[in-house]
Amino acid sequence: MTEYGLIGYPLGHSFSRKFFTDKFAGEGTDATYLNFEIPDINMLPDIIREHPELRGLNCTIPYKEAVIALLDDISPAAREIGAVNVIKIERTPEENGGLHGMGFRLTGFNSDIIGFKESISPLLRPHHAQAMVLGTGGAAKAVVTGLKQLGIAPVCVSRSAGKGHLTYDDITPDTMRRYSVIVNCSPVGMFPHTDEAPAMPYEAVTPDHLLYDLIYNPEETLFLRKGREAGAATANGLDMLRLQALAGWDIWIK
Repeated sequence: MTEYGLIGYPLGHSFSRKFFTDKFAGEGTDATYLNFEIPDINMLPDIIREHPELRGLNCTIPYKEAVIALLDDISPAAREIGAVNVIKIERTPEENGGLHGMGFRLTGFNSDIIGFKESISPLLRPHHAQAMVLGTGGAAKAVVTGLKQLGIAPVCVSRSAGKGHLTYDDITPDTMRRYSVIVNCSPVGMFPHTDEAPAMPYEAVTPDHLLYDLIYNPEETLFLRKGREAGAATANGLDMLRLQALAGWDIWIK
């Protein structure tokens, strides 16, 4: 039976495993999807060697950037973003093929950008010209690239000062007026910490704002609830996950 899977640490609730398990069952695909919760990304080659039927992996936090050093190749989009969330595994006829000399080649892709762009595009309005991206990790990098491709100027917000970044202390009501799209790429508000929200002046949120949260558990984070109560358009990351998963499947089977 062909195998696919997810690497990350910790994994907890896995959207990908349920999505692909249901997809395989519904389509009669002879495949299974496994979770590999690994405390060290360098365990990846051993996992692939120990699972000879493994043909593809999703990659989640905290390894979207660190995994690049273990890959044989990387797609142009993933290289531009600097993060990988889909890995295609190709078994080589040579016993010592590939970077790891274990008879396989690994190619990295980024489908986050596809899922993000396709899910946020229907929500955008002409006045949505600038965006704040809360977070600076691998998912945030895909979001930044996606926003640029959609013609929206992004700026990242980090807990610490950095070149070209805002800090949360920099977010004032005036800042909120300039950035009408706010995308939360941080884990703040994720279950079980549902009483938390990124630090910003929510009283400055207006109906002209669009608040988008990559978190989907809970369905409505405190960040989104505050936005909805202020009349803003809101969306969670469930559609993005579904769309990036389908894009990843296309990568694995092409």
